[in-house]
Amino acid sequence: MWGRPLPSPYTIYYIPYTIFMIAGVIIKKLTQYNDDRGWLAEIWRDDETDFRPAMSYVSVTRPGVARGPHEHVHQSDCFVFVGPGRFRLYLWDNRQQSPTYGETHEEDMGESNPAMVIIPPGVVHGYKCISEIPGQVINLPNKLYKGEGKVEEVDEIRHEADPDSPFKIK
Repeated sequence: MWGRPLPSPYTIYYIPYTIFMIAGVIIKKLTQYNDDRGWLAEIWRDDETDFRPAMSYVSVTRPGVARGPHEHVHQSDCFVFVGPGRFRLYLWDNRQQSPTYGETHEEDMGESNPAMVIIPPGVVHGYKCISEIPGQVINLPNKLYKGEGKVEEVDEIRHEADPDSPFKIK
C-alpha cells in the first residue's frame, strides 16, 4: 500500500512522512502520545518542511456527506484528520505535466488513523465522512481564502456539480 517517495513541491527537512503514488502529496501519519489525561499529537512543525500555512479553519461534516471533489490552481491544502469521526480521502492527479498524471488514491483517515495531508495545486481532492458521528477536519492552506482582505476570486475548480466529471466520490 505504501508508495515510493516522489518529488514534492516543498522541501522536506525531516518528517516521518510517506509520499504516496501521487507526486507532491505528503501524508504524515500522526503519533498519539497517551497518558491518564488523554492524548497529544503534533500536527505541524516548521522544521519538517518549507510548506507554510497562511490561515487555518476547522469544518464539521455530517455522516455520509462529501466535500469536493475540487482542485486549486495556486493553493495547497494541508488537511488534518484526527477525529472525532472518520473520513475517506480521495485524490486524483489532474496535472498533465506530472509524472503521476492520472493516478488516484483513496485512504481512510481520522480517529483510528490520524494523519496530516498536504495536497499540492492541480491534485483534485475530496473527502466523505464515513463514521456514524459528525467528523471534524482542520485545514491549514498556504493561501488566504479570497486573498488579502477577502477581495480576490476563490482559487477553486469545483467538479462535484459536473455530472460528466471523472472525479466521483463514492
